[in-house]
Amino acid sequence: MGVPPVAACRVEAGLHTVALRMATAQRDRATEASNGAAGRVRVRHARALDEVDALALPWREMHCRAASPLGQFEWIRACLSAFPDDAGPYVVAGLRDEKLVAVAPLVKRRLGGVCRLFLAGVEELFEPVDLVWNDERALARVVRSLARRGTPLVFERMPADSASLQQLRRAYRGRAIVVVRPRPGCGYIELDESWVEPQRHLDADDRIALARARRSAEALGETATEIHTPDLRDLAELLDKAFDVEAGGRMPEADKHLAEHPARHGCTIRPLAHDPERAVFYRQYAHAACLEGILRVCFLRIGDRTAAVQLAVEHRGAFWLLRAGYDAQFADCSPGLLLTRETIRYAAEAGLTSYEFLSTAPEWTAPWPTREHPCAAVRVYPLGLRGITALAADLGAALLERWRRPPDADSRRV
Repeated sequence: MGVPPVAACRVEAGLHTVALRMATAQRDRATEASNGAAGRVRVRHARALDEVDALALPWREMHCRAASPLGQFEWIRACLSAFPDDAGPYVVAGLRDEKLVAVAPLVKRRLGGVCRLFLAGVEELFEPVDLVWNDERALARVVRSLARRGTPLVFERMPADSASLQQLRRAYRGRAIVVVRPRPGCGYIELDESWVEPQRHLDADDRIALARARRSAEALGETATEIHTPDLRDLAELLDKAFDVEAGGRMPEADKHLAEHPARHGCTIRPLAHDPERAVFYRQYAHAACLEGILRVCFLRIGDRTAAVQLAVEHRGAFWLLRAGYDAQFADCSPGLLLTRETIRYAAEAGLTSYEFLSTAPEWTAPWPTREHPCAAVRVYPLGLRGITALAADLGAALLERWRRPPDADSRRV
């Protein structure tokens, strides 16, 4: 009796899948064997804050290739501590001879009824976070360990040109469906001595607008810029002042939807004075950055009032703008633009090589001739029950959102 054609196709497909997985496993074993001469990389999982804290010293001693402060222990630790409600730490560390050489800073939470792994803090802050490494072979070992576990991944915003994205594609080849989509990039300015006079780099219309804003501010009172490198004694007072200024910019009710869905909009606009969870994060990170001596708290004063504020860090020769806000009563004189000009000038005078905007408001960055670090969203659906369930849930959520969209939304987009 012959085998039915459908059954034969299923058997053939099953044999092909088995063969593909065997080939993938053989490739992984060969890669690990070739890496043995350089020292075996041991993978350790940290699933509680005390286990993450045990990695603090080796993490700080690791000279990682990524230039961003968002891959440093202080940033990740603050994320893991401030955003714990529905997510548990799941940090995957690669060690060689007890030295940390690669880290995947992840959290585990449920989405669509399926447990998945997310980059720490990205869902809440929408800042781009990457895996951290100083040895690409060790990075490959950490990524392969993730692939073997078969847990779906949701990396909502990461650098699109990172080696970790290449390693993800390589490790999951034949094991998962990998979906990569573009996300808003991060603007930056390459600084040199000419940026001591930032207005020289604006076009004619923007120079006129900047001069008009400065005259409007001076008509209200004497203007002054303060850039603080605080110590712990001053920090709480400066942060309270910064949060109060930002709270004068927008009413929290108006931005509730933006704050609840940051990944859809590319920013978090809700003032920290009305956003306790993110306020806790920024206070914790500011405390750690203050201890490192890299925190900068910047104010623009007009008369006897503070009109605009920036929170930033100096890291690896760059000025990283983390958070910015202004008092809406001074909106007519563009205080955010005026303060940005002064901090660009400060960075150039300090000999820094770049000014990094991260996810600040586009209207503040638009006048400046910036380049962009491209970013991407990555979702990984392993070939198994969890991966297919996650894929089905995401497709269903996308269809539901499209169905709920107003009828004229598509025409507006076109």
